[in-house]
Amino acid sequence: MSVLLEGAEGGFTPPSSADFEFAPIWGNSILATKPVLMVGLSVIIVATFFIISARKAAIVPSRIQFLGEGIYGFVRKSLGEEVIGPEFHRFMPFLFTVFTFILTNNWFGFIPFLQFPTMSHIGFPLSITIFTYLVYHYTAVKHQGFIPYMKHVLFMPGVPKPVYVILTPIEFATYFIVRPLTLTMRLFANMFAGHLLLLVFILGGEHLIMSGALLKVFGVGSFAMSIVLSFFEFGVQALQAYIFTLLTSLYIAGSVADEH
Repeated sequence: MSVLLEGAEGGFTPPSSADFEFAPIWGNSILATKPVLMVGLSVIIVATFFIISARKAAIVPSRIQFLGEGIYGFVRKSLGEEVIGPEFHRFMPFLFTVFTFILTNNWFGFIPFLQFPTMSHIGFPLSITIFTYLVYHYTAVKHQGFIPYMKHVLFMPGVPKPVYVILTPIEFATYFIVRPLTLTMRLFANMFAGHLLLLVFILGGEHLIMSGALLKVFGVGSFAMSIVLSFFEFGVQALQAYIFTLLTSLYIAGSVADEH
């Protein structure tokens, strides 16, 4: 085993967080890096697809219309109506945008020449989370009023007053720090870890195949494992888009509820 490890490690640089950093394609601006341009591309792809799918809507839908309506219907039913309730209509543009935007950027990890899930850069999940919490808190304040909303958040009814000394800071941290942090980190960490794991098996397999004859067998096994993990990661990426949008819907549902 030690011989195999020595042969595999010789000259091999394992993937790391450095593989997630990209130099500007032109100039020195961070706005010209590959992930930023991919985010812009995702907006164009999503907008173009749904414009085309809805442009010539017919009673008997074409395949692209059927697919577009299916995606919208899924978000509308599962992430809007069933979670938020009667008031879901006014939040559908936001929920639909969040879901399709995250899903597209996650699936970029499988598109040739792109092959990078942009949500593995923490700045992008954080940006979406900021928008989510602006919508959530604005809706809550508009629906309940600022003072009643803060009272519901910070001073849970039916609790002895001395307990508020401990409970109020916890509730404040939960609503304004922990929730946005976990929402961001859940999406980022899954995309980062999944892509890093694929890099380990793909680059490791390539290195093993280029090594001695015995190590080629392990290299083929590594490549085979990367294919299995790719299908698994494909599902995880879709699931993370769903979970992020579902949690957004749940937070909005709480903000429009009569009792928060």
